[in-house]
Amino acid sequence: MPKISMDWATGMLAGSSVKTSSKTLGQIRSLFHDQEAASQVPVDLELYRVQFYTPVEDGTEGGLFWGSTIIQPGKVGDEYFMTKGHFHRLRNRAEYYATFHGEGALLLMDEKGATRYEKMSPGSMHYIPGHTAHRVANIGSTPLVFAACWPSDAGYDYETIEREGFGARMLERNGKPVLVPRG
Repeated sequence: MPKISMDWATGMLAGSSVKTSSKTLGQIRSLFHDQEAASQVPVDLELYRVQFYTPVEDGTEGGLFWGSTIIQPGKVGDEYFMTKGHFHRLRNRAEYYATFHGEGALLLMDEKGATRYEKMSPGSMHYIPGHTAHRVANIGSTPLVFAACWPSDAGYDYETIEREGFGARMLERNGKPVLVPRG
């Protein structure tokens, strides 16, 4: 097995087997509700970066993947920077998140569109049950850093979210984050 390590103070992974992926505003612009405001933000602005370690082949039953995510602070209009969000392709697969730094909102949506959120703060642990789409928004003024552990056969269904959206959005209202139902 390749050697990897996690800096528990920062939440960052290190090692030759660690892969990295990032998303810019241009790659997820269509997810934000205020497209006029989105057109004012540079398309190459990095919103978030994911590091991940996959010790087994994608799709391997019984394996686990590990990763960490950094979401930058900021908003597009009144909507906080966020991840794309997804269901798992194998819908019954669960996941864990653990927060290292920052303040966030973990949006959880069932298959009927009912959406709620859990506040993320340093030390908080979050269980994401199967059949639940999940997205994270950075509702603070510093980078939000969290780790994740998920089954290697879970897969990703981003298409449903791109097509149908989430049942609610994290928007700033009177200087505070508020979950606002779609409508």
